Amino acid sequence: MSITENIAAVCERVDQCARRAGRHSGDVTLMAVTKTHPPELIREAYASGVRLFGENRVQEFASKAGAVADLVEAEWHMIGHLQTNKAARAAELFGAVDSVDSVKLAEKLNVAARALGKKLSVLIEINVGGEAAKSGVAPDSGELEELLLSAAQFDGLEFRGLMTVPPYTANPEDAGPYFRKLRKLRDTTAARKLPAIGMEVLSMGMSHDFEIAIEEGSTCVRVGTAIFGGRTKP
Repeated sequence: MSITENIAAVCERVDQCARRAGRHSGDVTLMAVTKTHPPELIREAYASGVRLFGENRVQEFASKAGAVADLVEAEWHMIGHLQTNKAARAAELFGAVDSVDSVKLAEKLNVAARALGKKLSVLIEINVGGEAAKSGVAPDSGELEELLLSAAQFDGLEFRGLMTVPPYTANPEDAGPYFRKLRKLRDTTAARKLPAIGMEVLSMGMSHDFEIAIEEGSTCVRVGTAIFGGRTKP
């Protein structure tokens, strides 16, 4: 199947799942994850109606940003782990960073965004599974509390919600408890009405489990393989 056909199939699955969950398909945004994929495939996805794209590495996207610069309606999000020494470059390249996992990183992004005269949208990445190999803030950590309470001082950032990558499970249904955990954290955080903290975005669900994520309240699913197939390079 072509990328256009794959996107249509994914959108149909999103729509059907949203309806089963008593939601509107418009409540769920499709993000095409374009890491390792060349500009020509990104352009094909754009031509098929996708406007939100996620990249995992600053250096990789920098190498292809010029080739897709004319896609004026595209939104580019950094979704991979971001080192603080690459925060300034990320702020230049992306309109949003969906993987903020420390106060230090937020500080660096804020300085960079202010220097650029832009408002950078951010999500807080939560490590719902407590996996040592994954980035993200522990859901019950002091680091998360500090990040939430300090958000008001970062006037170059707009905190819009939470993101997670749950532990991989062969059975997608097994990801449900992790997605529910993030949704509950979002709900309790939103109820606190903290200054400068928005909680409208719940980014969770990838190619193998996005339907379960939608059932649990995801507002953004990050789909790569189901659109583009396997990676084209290491």
